[in-house]
Amino acid sequence: MRGWWVCRLPSTVCGRRVGDWGGGAGFGAPFFPVLAWVLAVTLACDPVPVVPSADERQNSEAARIEGDVVFSGTARGNVVLFLFDAARPPPPEGTGRPLSFAFIPGEKLFSAAMDDGSDAGPFTAHYAFSLVPEGKYLIRGFLDRDGCLPQVGCRDPDFIPWYGVTGEPSAGDVGGGAVDPLTREPRVIEIARGEDGRLRAATDVQVSFLEDASTTIPVDRPAFRVNGERALDLSQPASFFELVPAVIVERSITATAFLAQWVDDDHDGVPDDADHDGVPEFWPKVFVRKLADGPVPLLDENDLDHDGVIDPTGVDYPHADGTSDGLPDQVVLAAGLVPDAIALALTNMDGTPKMTPVPVPKLDLVVRPLALDARDPSAPVPLASVPPGRYAIVVVQLTGQTWRVPNELQPGFAGSAGLPAVESQAFFLEVKP
Repeated sequence: MRGWWVCRLPSTVCGRRVGDWGGGAGFGAPFFPVLAWVLAVTLACDPVPVVPSADERQNSEAARIEGDVVFSGTARGNVVLFLFDAARPPPPEGTGRPLSFAFIPGEKLFSAAMDDGSDAGPFTAHYAFSLVPEGKYLIRGFLDRDGCLPQVGCRDPDFIPWYGVTGEPSAGDVGGGAVDPLTREPRVIEIARGEDGRLRAATDVQVSFLEDASTTIPVDRPAFRVNGERALDLSQPASFFELVPAVIVERSITATAFLAQWVDDDHDGVPDDADHDGVPEFWPKVFVRKLADGPVPLLDENDLDHDGVIDPTGVDYPHADGTSDGLPDQVVLAAGLVPDAIALALTNMDGTPKMTPVPVPKLDLVVRPLALDARDPSAPVPLASVPPGRYAIVVVQLTGQTWRVPNELQPGFAGSAGLPAVESQAFFLEVKP
């Protein structure tokens, strides 16, 4: 029995350490009557709740999510699982970033597989996410293929979680996740409190991988370089840039084309025109986001912890109507892809839309001299002016794979990270004061 007791009896009874009773006489005769008396009155005393730290900011309760990975197929490699906030799903559904990741070595998952490579399983291995706060979550992941495919070639596992250029799947990898066994829709996993008020762990959450044509990543990430002037001329109604696939052999970072496809979220076989502007939406999508000022060249402004959520404090710019909401902004430029070449590639000879993915050799980006606060992506608010500084270009492919410049391959950063230095990957758009 250690610690202080909170007592409902007079302070002459409680309020002392148990070890203090007996007046330092050790385990002599006076000790036992006193001990019995103390045990009798403790029914009227409540123990102080045990907390992780005396610092109240650290007194957070957490639980865990665990279960089995089940893989069916002849591919081999390590499995990487990502935990996402269900309200912020990853691309292509959203722009969320992983909250955590779990790594299952291939040696563990495929320890019972036959050596000839023909064994399709299923294979199972345990996984766990610990220290998960109360909330709702998604689990996505991929098998980081270690081997060869006819259209892809041979490559080693290339996932490195610490860098944006190595933290996503590449061609030949196999995607999977936690899905509802009946609807096959992504499963929302909830960490909630039980009747006793304590958080309950989510157990027996199966993460499934079934290797087939629909789950094998068909192309590499949309790595690109930019042709065009770095400085934006705000006196012009628009600035144009050409995005060309970048071939980076090291680390298996390669791209030979972008993957284009009409958006068809309602699955009716007709391209969607959600904004009713007469031009159907298509993949890929492009965003131009303001970078933070300061010595770290790759952080987004007002997201200095790089978790994909706007920081509680940060820079707030005046809105075009002269108002200000007093909240940190997510500044993006009004930008998009010129649709002509993509629409042509996605149209059959008879004029009907081609609903299957099509590789395109380049993307034409147009940037207007207008800045928006996209804190609420569904209702971006125009700003009074375009904030000066550096801006990153992000391409999101229909597979959910992304690429952005500048990135960790830029000279001056790449060497310290053990990555190849590529001059084109240091490109950023600049708005001068």
